[in-house]
Amino acid sequence: MKILVTGGAGFIGSHVVDKFIENGHEVVVVDNLSTGNKKNLNPKARFYEVDITDKDALESIFKNENPDIVDHHAAQVSVVYSVDHPDFDARVNIIGTLNLIDLSLKYGIKKFIYASTGGAVYGEPVYLPCDEKHPVDPLAPYGISKHSVEHYLFMNHVNFRLNYIVLRYANVYGPRQDPFGEAGVVAIFSKRMLTGDDVFIFGDGFQERDFVYVGDVAEANLLALNFEKEIKNSLDPIFNVGTGVGTNVNKIFELIKKFTGYEKDAIYKPPRPGEVYKVYLDNKKIKDEMSWAPRFSLEEGIKETVEWFKTN
Repeated sequence: MKILVTGGAGFIGSHVVDKFIENGHEVVVVDNLSTGNKKNLNPKARFYEVDITDKDALESIFKNENPDIVDHHAAQVSVVYSVDHPDFDARVNIIGTLNLIDLSLKYGIKKFIYASTGGAVYGEPVYLPCDEKHPVDPLAPYGISKHSVEHYLFMNHVNFRLNYIVLRYANVYGPRQDPFGEAGVVAIFSKRMLTGDDVFIFGDGFQERDFVYVGDVAEANLLALNFEKEIKNSLDPIFNVGTGVGTNVNKIFELIKKFTGYEKDAIYKPPRPGEVYKVYLDNKKIKDEMSWAPRFSLEEGIKETVEWFKTN
């Protein structure tokens, strides 16, 4: 199959591209390189430097390439940035995605795979782990924008028979993650420890996240390609992609410290607005329906990540 991957030069998207190509698929990458990097691009993929908010440029790609599948990872991904710039967040994450949905319908895309967020849509959990039926009460514009698209997808399925799957990611980490942004604590800690810089923890460090390795996330996208089910309601095609286990930031700090040989203590700062205190995801549905399960333990994944940062 020919798959158009948006954000395919980015952290998660580039691993998804690699997985598709390893399994014999033809891949077209769309990325504006605002956070992606050409170094992440698989040489076997065709690349277009295009912003998803530019609908005319996107349409020329759909015309030229005629893809079978859209796998959508391009996004504004920072919770903190979205709080300060909700208009930009909405423009990229909602309007940009609507451009892709419209063109997918116009050019007969067979399936739309959407990378959503399980870490930000549920808000402060009512119960843990959060399953797909958990109430959705985002605390930041990022979670609002990512969840809004899920409604647009369902609406377009009901009215225009758009076939789609939503993957709600936990906190994804691994090689190629940007260590200079505001998101991605494993990458940020790894880079700062390896260069001997101070490491900052916002809050008390006991806030918990569900850390899932990027290779396992890429595998979930591969399984989604051929997964089919009858969509009867908006929850049917939504799947959490996580480990089902919460890990606090202090433990992450200690694990990375172990693999880097870092000798300093963390410096604690006030918590940041818009961030949930504890959230981790129930992955029973994707295990039962797609036979997906995380293969990397947290220690294995962090060790792989630190080794990558040592050489990159």
